[in-house]
Amino acid sequence: MPERRTNSGVLVIGLGRFGSALAITLEKSGREVLAVERNPELIEQWSGRLPLVEADATNPESLEQLGASEFPVAVVGVGTSLEASVLITGNLVDLGMPEIWAKAISAEHGRILRRIGAHHVVYPEHDAGQRVAHMVSGRMLDFIEMEDGFTIVKMRPPKETWGFTLAESDIHKKYGITVIGVKPPGEPFEYSTEHTRINRDDILIVSGNTELLERFAQRP
Repeated sequence: MPERRTNSGVLVIGLGRFGSALAITLEKSGREVLAVERNPELIEQWSGRLPLVEADATNPESLEQLGASEFPVAVVGVGTSLEASVLITGNLVDLGMPEIWAKAISAEHGRILRRIGAHHVVYPEHDAGQRVAHMVSGRMLDFIEMEDGFTIVKMRPPKETWGFTLAESDIHKKYGITVIGVKPPGEPFEYSTEHTRINRDDILIVSGNTELLERFAQRP
């Protein structure tokens, strides 16, 4: 029987590529994690590297026995088996989990998960594909699309901005986007003001409409 968890614990069900990466990252960030897996090969691979319980989460009794309801957050990393994903998510809903994140591999899969009670549905492969597509098409180094077309990107500055302050280059007026901050090489991140000067080796954190950011990132 696993130890009782604090209110920061996360239950991660499924240690495929998505679930294992998630669990490792949470562990490194100081969150308490308990992984649940039934595949003997994955159990052997991750045993000793993560707090791990061998259990079949499609069985509601197994979840009850390992104390799943004591965790404030559960992540269903099982995606390749639609039946297992749906059964596990439904079991967590029945246990009254406060927050359930579930991986989906298609829009239809995601709709089912939401209908049965998942609070958040993620599409790792689809989201990663979109993100990389934006990054390879211009100066973007990272890309986070929020909602309603609002996006935050990390990018290299276009040549026309080198050596000028934000007031001088007037980026917001010209392109309709906002420079949130600037990270010079070897120096800490700074929130921008109209006096912030941009240099060629800086990294910009910029926000705004996705299409407008794409145009700005395509500038030479």
